[in-house]
Amino acid sequence: MKEEKKKSGGVPVAIIVGVLILVVVGGFLFYRSSATPSPNVAKPANASPQPQATISTQNAPPGATPPNAIGPTTASVIIEEFADFQCGSCGAAYPALRDIIKAYSGNPNFRFIYRNFPLQMHDKAYDAAVAAEAAGLQNPAKFWLMEDQLFTNQASWSVNPNYRDVFVEYGQKIGLDVDKFKADMSGMQAKTRVDRDMSRGKAFAISSTPTVIVNNKIVPYAEVTLAGMKRIIDAEMQKSTSTQQAPPQANSNSGNK
Repeated sequence: MKEEKKKSGGVPVAIIVGVLILVVVGGFLFYRSSATPSPNVAKPANASPQPQATISTQNAPPGATPPNAIGPTTASVIIEEFADFQCGSCGAAYPALRDIIKAYSGNPNFRFIYRNFPLQMHDKAYDAAVAAEAAGLQNPAKFWLMEDQLFTNQASWSVNPNYRDVFVEYGQKIGLDVDKFKADMSGMQAKTRVDRDMSRGKAFAISSTPTVIVNNKIVPYAEVTLAGMKRIIDAEMQKSTSTQQAPPQANSNSGNK
């Protein structure tokens, strides 16, 4: 009787142990299969990052007119940068964008527009934007020369309490009429241009700088490099060329004469 009780009592234990083993093995296999990425989902190694958000220019104010721009208004690819001269990220992106302008210089399908968007967190940014606009009032080319001075020397003037005097030194360096430059920095015309650019940026809900837009598509900051921008610009130019070369639709009534 005792032997029979041992046998009958041992059966459910064996079953339970067997079930537990199956559960453990099954769980391990499931983990292995879920941890292995599917080849159908993995991105190609050479996949090109794409611009993220598309903005609408409908009903947006035009910004400063004429804008600080390089390239024809008829260009198929328009780059619009909203930047802050005191912004460290803008300063870091500046060399790449400067090289992009050089790379596409003279290309009839390329246009670059700089928009002032000084942030409130930067105490000297608005005055720097006004200084750049004041330089541009003397000659549009002087805007770009002042832009270069402000970005390449950002680390020094942005911590200088006498930064306005530094701006005057930059003006002398790039060949401005200093008296006119000082007057324009205090006048309304340069400030109005800055304010108009800011109004355009706010209409696009821009909240950080630099914000670079290519054909109404915002470029991720990580792509604001020479290689990244060239990839995006060339793709937009190719798209435009393909559209222009597309054969016209055949007229369905052409044979019914």
